[in-house]
Amino acid sequence: MLTRLIGFNRRPFSSLSEQEVLALAISSEEDDSRIYLAYADHLREDYPQSAKVFDEMAQEEGAHRARLIDRHKARFGDRIPLIRREHVRGFYERKPDWLIKSQPLDKIRQTAEDMEAQAHNFYLAAAQRTGDADTRQLLGDLAIAEKGHGSLARRLGLEHTPEDIKSEEDQTARRKFILTYVQPGLAGLMDGSVSTLAPIFATAFATGDTWTTFLVGLSASVGAGISMGFTEAAHDDGVISGRGSPLKRGLASGIMTAVGGLGHALPYLIPDFTIATTVAVAIVFIELWAIAWIQNHWMETPWSRAIFQVVLGGALVFAAGILIGNA
Repeated sequence: MLTRLIGFNRRPFSSLSEQEVLALAISSEEDDSRIYLAYADHLREDYPQSAKVFDEMAQEEGAHRARLIDRHKARFGDRIPLIRREHVRGFYERKPDWLIKSQPLDKIRQTAEDMEAQAHNFYLAAAQRTGDADTRQLLGDLAIAEKGHGSLARRLGLEHTPEDIKSEEDQTARRKFILTYVQPGLAGLMDGSVSTLAPIFATAFATGDTWTTFLVGLSASVGAGISMGFTEAAHDDGVISGRGSPLKRGLASGIMTAVGGLGHALPYLIPDFTIATTVAVAIVFIELWAIAWIQNHWMETPWSRAIFQVVLGGALVFAAGILIGNA
């Protein structure tokens, strides 16, 4: 599982030949066309205008695929190598259409916009991988086409004023900030805050020694921070997915993981066991509230679901630590 997550069994995008880049583009256009058609079928009864837009998008992806195949035939012949996005490290992934198409319309629109942005990033990177002028022009044209699709709101015929355009740009900046900093940081904070509860409180109640508990908490927090930071940085270089610098994401994830664990480890520097444990428990509640707030504010998760997820997960791990420590 760890090997698949980090991507050791996938090829780096930089190792692909021009022929393989074209083959990857062809298979990606095929997949995206099928996804848009699935969206259209799902929306056709209740949202016929939106369904029509997705039908048109599927046709556009089909036209892109045909141009890519023609270019491949001209350069390399009829035999197209089998290479898909899941074979390439850091390449953006698509969730199964049966999982996404059941979502509300706004979610589907947002997913489609993200797909177009990812395809735009891919074609920009792919154009840098070829020295052939015609292939480079084709890939550049397709990057412009993906970018030129615009927001789905505009494609659905909604009027856009200059203020709307500014708002769209602000949303793009916000999305990049979330992908680069908030999402990795939140994952790290959740891992550090929740996963270290069991070893820290198990040690505390098993030994009753604050210094030993602090050392266990320190080692668990620092170790988890290094592991999470390395995994986040190594599994995606951010070129194709648009998630930003792997160094920034790795630092965000690693630092927040360590902070999440150290929050309830540092109180055990207090010599008195009862006071230290009371402070540690209070900090745990603050950490869990912070996680729920970030999920609600940045990830737009409803308060009720965010609190339920965080409290349930934290309570289970906390209880496991106390039970093991008192065993």
